[in-house]
Amino acid sequence: MSEHLHKPARYTITAALPYTNGPIHIGHLAGVYVPADIYARYLRLTGNDVAFVCGSDEHGVAIPMKAKKEGVSPKELIDKYHGIIKKSFTDFGISFDNYSRTSAQIHHETAGEFFKTLYEQGDFLEEETAQLYDEEAQQFLADRFVIGTCPKCGYEEAYGDQCENCGSSLNATDLINPKSTISGAIPTLKKTKHWFLPLDRYEAFLKEWIIVGHKNDWKPNVYGQCKSWIDDGLKPRAVTRDLDWGIPVPVKGGEGKVLYVWFDAPIGYISSTKEWAARTGKDWELYWKAKDTKLVHFIGKDNIVFHCIIFPSMLKAHKDYILPENVPANEFLNLEGNKLSTSKNWAVWLHEYLEEFPDMQDVLRYALTANAPETKDNDFTWKDFQARNNNELVAIFGNFINRVVVLTNKYFDGVVPDPKQFTKVDKDTIDTFKKYPEIISDSIERYRFREASQELMNLARLGNKYLADEEPWKVIKEDKERVQTIMYVALQIATALAVLSEPFLPHTSAKLKRILAVEKDATSENSIVVHLSWPDVSNKENLLPKSHKIGEPELLFRKVEDDEITAQLGKLEATKKINESENKNIMPQKETINFDDFTKMDLRVGTILEAEKMPKTKKLMVLKVDTGIDTRTIVSGIAESFSPEEIIGRQVTVLVNLAPRALRGVESEGMILMTENNEGKLVFLNTDEKGVKNGETIN
Repeated sequence: MSEHLHKPARYTITAALPYTNGPIHIGHLAGVYVPADIYARYLRLTGNDVAFVCGSDEHGVAIPMKAKKEGVSPKELIDKYHGIIKKSFTDFGISFDNYSRTSAQIHHETAGEFFKTLYEQGDFLEEETAQLYDEEAQQFLADRFVIGTCPKCGYEEAYGDQCENCGSSLNATDLINPKSTISGAIPTLKKTKHWFLPLDRYEAFLKEWIIVGHKNDWKPNVYGQCKSWIDDGLKPRAVTRDLDWGIPVPVKGGEGKVLYVWFDAPIGYISSTKEWAARTGKDWELYWKAKDTKLVHFIGKDNIVFHCIIFPSMLKAHKDYILPENVPANEFLNLEGNKLSTSKNWAVWLHEYLEEFPDMQDVLRYALTANAPETKDNDFTWKDFQARNNNELVAIFGNFINRVVVLTNKYFDGVVPDPKQFTKVDKDTIDTFKKYPEIISDSIERYRFREASQELMNLARLGNKYLADEEPWKVIKEDKERVQTIMYVALQIATALAVLSEPFLPHTSAKLKRILAVEKDATSENSIVVHLSWPDVSNKENLLPKSHKIGEPELLFRKVEDDEITAQLGKLEATKKINESENKNIMPQKETINFDDFTKMDLRVGTILEAEKMPKTKKLMVLKVDTGIDTRTIVSGIAESFSPEEIIGRQVTVLVNLAPRALRGVESEGMILMTENNEGKLVFLNTDEKGVKNGETIN
């Protein structure tokens, strides 16, 4: 495979820039950030030079849209969510070398210079095109300000840049029956000038680079989507937009226009690397321009086209930059059988998880990795989360470590014993655990993180089986020397787990190293510094030397109880009910009436004097109402929402000049005005002001 032809001198790892119109949820973690972090941590453990960069994506039309909805400025919005996102990543243990933001000055300069270089080389087409325009709002409509019917699948709420139902990339002018999301108006076409990247010029390069060069080493979902796009024929793509939020187009004629967010966002990887290099004294260019650097993009499947076709075409046009060697995009993660949705709050938000499950970052990391949507969409369920924790992390990994530490403290006062004669079982067990670095490496380097996590668990299973078979708690009664060897071997496996678990379970790894006292700890006099690398697990004769004193036992994981899962499912059920109530069909407007029609209605304030349910009916209630002009009987269908006792004495709004009508033999002389809330319960329409008398008119 092309990416294995040479040993890279350094790695540049990018994770998709999260959009700052909301916090991070488990779909983002499973698709991008957990696998990227596993890869970066693994590479560092194997002695590689790594730049792992990311940052907040703060431009594009969705930002002012969300800001308007929240009643704040775009700057206030991006500052709010940038803070939430950055803190969540830090608390969760995503080990970025640099986390930047596209509103930073260094990014504006980098993106502007990139555009100018391509502009001066003549790489853009400058065209006047007809674009959708909202006459009411007096502005051109960026892609996300337009919705309409997808021409490919018929989905009626497709955006102007992409159909979220079928995944097709669109232009706003492709939509059938488009309408503005700003005013609801039907847009018109109006001419405007923009710059385009002619992707068709790069078809031959992309065919050779992807279709031929990466046929065997790119994931099938990535390769297939790229091939489909290239086979369909590539077309020029606009790199500018008529907006006032974003990076200004830095050439003459660009006034009132900004760089299209898909153009500026991937350049954010470069500007983030520059920021990191300036802080650490590194040469950023080595990480983006040196031929012996390996560039890997971690993204979700909705970003494949941008990272595999458009951004590489930009890099190719610039001429100075290397191309990604792999783009291991994941599929989507669903939640409890439904598609994750930020707008519908159908998500598990990272910042909320960290509050509700304190110090359990690694449990979520493990559950998401073990069920990662690497080759197809997968489903996250809270029951699976509980099972992964209780049946694997607690019962296998945690149980093995706890037994090793407890028994070492019990039999040898916490000192690593001097092993005596090794049996064939001991030697086979040692030989087997020493193979795990290579086994797990093989999976990680093929971006099979789910498989790698299960191999790590297999190492813990090996330790559990070894202890169960050798039964040191029985042997200690008659052969202490044999137990010395058993516990020595078990401690070597425990130390191997401390090293090899770090990419997957970094917080657990740190805790386990502290328990085994292999890191310098300011609170402990006994700890030593043992710099254990990934290869040491295979090559070092003694991972934990004899006579070394370990710490006291601590539980690595705790059980997740049923009531905790019930609470999380309850939150989702509440969200579902809110969404259902918000999605209730609103009755369409009735035919237009004139003012004279309206004035014919005589609406008065009245008070309910008596109320009783009508026999043999569910809904009807017979009311005596003081209307101020008389006391009359009104039959109203409110019995399912109210009891007679709770409405006696209520002031209500009454239509008093409605023609009388007999209902179940009772003549009703009027109508009480009601509406219905989100739960389907009827609500009285009446004034809350005190001092309003019966009989006063409403107009």
